[in-house]
Amino acid sequence: MMITRQDTNAARVLQGLEDGRPSVRLRAALAVGTTPDPRFVDELVERCAVEPEFLVRDMLTWALTRHPVAVTLPALIREVRSEGAQARSQALHTLSKIGDRRAWPAITRTLLSDADDEVARSAWRAAVILVPEGEEATLAAVLATQLGRGERETQLSLSRALVALGDVIAPALLAATTAPDPRVRAHARATRRLLCDPDAGFEFAIEEAKRVVALGGGGQEGR
Repeated sequence: MMITRQDTNAARVLQGLEDGRPSVRLRAALAVGTTPDPRFVDELVERCAVEPEFLVRDMLTWALTRHPVAVTLPALIREVRSEGAQARSQALHTLSKIGDRRAWPAITRTLLSDADDEVARSAWRAAVILVPEGEEATLAAVLATQLGRGERETQLSLSRALVALGDVIAPALLAATTAPDPRVRAHARATRRLLCDPDAGFEFAIEEAKRVVALGGGGQEGR
C-alpha cells in the first residue's frame, strides 16, 4: 500500500501529541486544529483524558471544536461515561465549547452530582449552555441539590451556573434557604444575592449569608 505525504504528516502530528515535551504537544494540537482531519478526533479525545498541562488541554479542546460536530459529538458523548475523572471533565468542557444541544441527554443527574468536583463543575457549566428551552427550572432544581458542596471555587462555580439560568432559579434557592444544613442555607443566600446583584463579590455574599445564618435569620425574605 502506498504511503502518501498526507499519511506521513498525520503520523508526525500524532507522535507530537504524545511527545514528552509540553511545547511539542501544544504545537501538535495547534496543527491539528489549524488543518482539521476527522482521523485525528479519537486521538484528540484520548489525549484530553491524560494530558497533564492545562494549556495543552485547552488547545486540544480548541482543535476538537474545529472538527465536524457529526464526528466529535459521538466521541465526546462516549467519553463522558469514562471511568477516568479527567476524561469525563474534559469531554464535558469540550461539549460546552461546541454548544450543540444534541449533547443534552448526555448531561445526566449522575454527572451533575459527580463525586469529583472538577467533573461536577464541568457538568454544571455544560448543562447551563446545553439545556433546552423550557427545561431551565428543572435543571435549577437539580443543581440546587449541590448547594453547600465543596470549598470556595466549587461553590462559586455552582453559583455562577445557577445565576446563568436567570430568575427561574428563585424557587429552588428559596427552598434551600430553609435547609437543615447551614452550609446549604448560606450558599443559597449568597447565590440569591448574586442573582439580585451580579456585581456583588462572591466572598462578600457568602460571608454575609453565613452571618445571617449564624444569627438564625429566616429564609422567607424577599428577593
